[in-house]
Amino acid sequence: MTAVQQAIAITGAAQGIGRAIALHFAGLGWRVAALDLDSEALEELAAAIPGDLLLTLTCDAGEEAAVRDAFDKIASWLGDDPLTALVNNAAIADPYCGPLEDLKLADWQGWIDASLTAAFLCSREALPLLRRRHALSGEAASIVNISSTRAVMSEPDTYAYAASKGGLDALTHSMAVSLGPDIRVNALRPGWIETRDWQKESEREEINHREKDKAQHPAGHVGVPQDIAQAVEYLCGAGFVTGQHLNIDGGMTVKMIYED
Repeated sequence: MTAVQQAIAITGAAQGIGRAIALHFAGLGWRVAALDLDSEALEELAAAIPGDLLLTLTCDAGEEAAVRDAFDKIASWLGDDPLTALVNNAAIADPYCGPLEDLKLADWQGWIDASLTAAFLCSREALPLLRRRHALSGEAASIVNISSTRAVMSEPDTYAYAASKGGLDALTHSMAVSLGPDIRVNALRPGWIETRDWQKESEREEINHREKDKAQHPAGHVGVPQDIAQAVEYLCGAGFVTGQHLNIDGGMTVKMIYED
């Protein structure tokens, strides 16, 4: 089979977990298409990835026409090369929406569109580029959906966020069954991943976690965005793994916690 250039598209790529994934794969020599709403943050990402490895696209991943236009540009940028992987990372980061009785339909829809609808739209538009990988190399392409531990456990007043991530989990196994063997589809469920020091410069914070924050995790510390980037790399290369949902949470979801 023909050797092909590795390429990855990432939504919500300019800050937080998405930025870590973009930098990680650029460091591996992959071509990176970075989609994000924040053009300022995209400019900072571009400054961190030299050469011709990066394509930045200002795009609302939950808006159909914008996604179609973005993937047309990605197709032109790739030329005859395929897309190795798509990471559906875009979401509204703040999970708290307030009391259910005060939650407006438009706000509910915002959470759903930012994560679940965005994953549907981007996956649909990426299909021809992803399928090209299997046709050229015989290897499956990969879709990685960034879900959340909140898909399976909740805090108060996070209805819309939890629903969007639960839907993303269901979309993951449905796509895995339908798109194989050309494309494998898996989900990562991040737990507490500290992203405040991975924002654009104007919003970056220095972080010092309390000992009791660290102690909630059997791993002994709060997660970092690089933890998710490494897990994405694993799933991109794990040829017999599809339809799975992997918690990346330092063991937090398996630890019983009692009130003092």
